[in-house]
Amino acid sequence: MDFFNFLIMIKQALLILATLSLLISCSGKDNTNPDDPPVPVDYGKARVWLTRGDKTKLFSMEGELLIKKTGNVPFAAITIDTAIQYQQIEGYGAALTGSSAYLLNRVLSAPARNSVLNELFNPSEGIGISYLRLTMGASDFSLSNFSYDDMPAGQTDSDLSEFTLAQDLQDVVPVLGEIVLINGDIKLMGSPWSAPAWMKTNKIMLGGKLDPQWYSTYAQYFVKYIQAMQEHGIRIDAITPQNEPLYFTASYPCMEMQSNDQLVFVRDHLGPAFQQSSLNTKIVLYDHNWDNTSFAINILNDPQAAQYVTGTAFHGYAGDVSAMGAMHTAHPEKSLYFTEISGGAWAVDFTQNLLWNMRNIFVGAANNWSTCSLLWNLALNEEYGPTNNGCSNCRGVITINSGSGQIIRNEEYYSIAHFSKFVRPGAHRIDSKMDVQLNASLGVVCFQNQDLSKVLVVTNYANDSKTFVVRFGDSYFQYTIPAASVASIVW
Repeated sequence: MDFFNFLIMIKQALLILATLSLLISCSGKDNTNPDDPPVPVDYGKARVWLTRGDKTKLFSMEGELLIKKTGNVPFAAITIDTAIQYQQIEGYGAALTGSSAYLLNRVLSAPARNSVLNELFNPSEGIGISYLRLTMGASDFSLSNFSYDDMPAGQTDSDLSEFTLAQDLQDVVPVLGEIVLINGDIKLMGSPWSAPAWMKTNKIMLGGKLDPQWYSTYAQYFVKYIQAMQEHGIRIDAITPQNEPLYFTASYPCMEMQSNDQLVFVRDHLGPAFQQSSLNTKIVLYDHNWDNTSFAINILNDPQAAQYVTGTAFHGYAGDVSAMGAMHTAHPEKSLYFTEISGGAWAVDFTQNLLWNMRNIFVGAANNWSTCSLLWNLALNEEYGPTNNGCSNCRGVITINSGSGQIIRNEEYYSIAHFSKFVRPGAHRIDSKMDVQLNASLGVVCFQNQDLSKVLVVTNYANDSKTFVVRFGDSYFQYTIPAASVASIVW
């Protein structure tokens, strides 16, 4: 090789090295405009289920929301703090009345019943209802008046030898058995509308009071009910001593039980009876409207009675949901339960019913320390029945057509679904705060489940859409909720 060709080879080698150096140098540079903001990194996704008041979306799964990490957020914020926890949630649902059980058991075919029960109670395939209230004996939604120990006029049964679940075995127990197979963790609360007639001062199922001579016997009546249901594989988690104890002039089974009467019954009879029978069934007081907190406070102020009591239950037909917050302030060591409200033909506007339910019964009750929200009849027919001399125009969570078996999902169904599907028993309400510009339009409540998943339920009460961000730690996501809508956001 001559010297000239050697120089050419050296020049080519240097050119190749220079090109490689340039490529390596350029590969390490950020080619974005230095004035551009940093591109957010994908840190997961949140899922959204939406119900619009105009019914164009009914518990509809929407697109996923990108979770980002950045210092600044573009809109007003809802800030979540998982370190601040409040009450533990027991469940969401309704009442399996005698009428509801009858429709499910005798109007629907077995395949149709299995389908609707899976839709209602299966947490993965359906909306995952997790709590049911049961009527102990007859109510205004039964096929007849009865107790579990009915005797001929003038006769008594002091040892409760005639106690029987016979009436419940027709519909309630069979349907409960199917529900338990779908959701074995279902919580159940039993509430009587009346003691057996022979235990009462007026000797009939309507009105009157529990005769003090039968207090201990009536306590054993509760024990027998819990034990008899357990024999059928049905665990009663809680009872209330009396449904609506301050309303005792109805034309259906009812019974007066003033605060001092309930205090004596619980302190001296029911609590000791449960203790002696080794029952851990919860005793929950009152079970009546928000307009009275003194009834339960009077009992809880008695330490002997309070030792047997888990908490207080409220209905929503009078007063304001804030009463539950006041009750928590008075006795923060005791739990709170929301146990009854019904929609009906007096209120047929879907939008207003949905938003009212959120403001008061679901978002409102949870933010006022309630461990559950239960509506009234799980199912009624197209004529708002069958009834037992009670409400003639109450609406069920679902309507079952008594002729065709067709199922209609009412606004109550969607109200429950936004909570029951995602907020599982054992979850805790966690802290959520809104920027001031959102306060007038949105209602929010947030929960963290035992698996650490989080659920934010947002209600837009306004007539226009609202865009907000949800901040938690150093992460956020953004969402625009349509006017008059409810969204459950899960991440």
